[in-house]
Amino acid sequence: MAVQSVSSNGTAKSATAGAAALLDVEGLTVRYGGQYRAVADVSFSVGEGEMLAVLGPNGAGKSSVARALAGLVKTSGGRISYAGEDVSAMPPHRRSRMGLVYIPEGRGVFPTLTVMENLRLATRTVSDLDERRAMLDRVFTLFPVLASRSKQSAGTLSGGEQQMLALARAVGAGARLVIADELSLGLAPLLVDVVFQSIALAKQQGTSVILIEQFVDRALRMADRCLILGRGRVVWSGLPGEAGHEVRARYLGRSE
Repeated sequence: MAVQSVSSNGTAKSATAGAAALLDVEGLTVRYGGQYRAVADVSFSVGEGEMLAVLGPNGAGKSSVARALAGLVKTSGGRISYAGEDVSAMPPHRRSRMGLVYIPEGRGVFPTLTVMENLRLATRTVSDLDERRAMLDRVFTLFPVLASRSKQSAGTLSGGEQQMLALARAVGAGARLVIADELSLGLAPLLVDVVFQSIALAKQQGTSVILIEQFVDRALRMADRCLILGRGRVVWSGLPGEAGHEVRARYLGRSE
């Protein structure tokens, strides 16, 4: 169950009732070149096993928020707390090792390596061989199509299957929170289905998800909560069922 409030400046704050948030973002601000402010005073939280849809038009600041959470862009203000630790100044590789995994739209896989080699790389930080095998078994049970293509080069997979592999790498690495940044972008409809099914499977395994998506209605159907950005600020926050036609039309420029 989600409990939320909206501050006087329109910044949304949410929390999972009865439990500490896995991710807590306070006043996040991102500037490029010291002048252009891409994100301004954004606050939100994500609970264990929760999916938050982050929506908004092009240029709203969605990917800037995602990259800031992953440590790929430097923040100029605010605080990012993950698993009870301030990670605001932590480098990307350390955040990833803690289970905060960013998957970009460009497919987070090594195309010249096989599916199995990609997955083994994802589990390389686990020293216990039995635990590694258990992780791989879990991934192949969750994504059986990858088991049948374990010896195939990742670059020869379809776009949707590459995104599936990216999610499988995150699950195999023990991700607690996955930031899925426009994974369906540029894919054919059938491959979009593959991506959404993969995200749903990851969530069923207890992985928390920040879902940044162009397919608004599909994202809202999957998400537990929704955040809408406009010009780098939170302009709306609430339950997916409350994100009606007027909200989508106003902030996304279309209804779907």
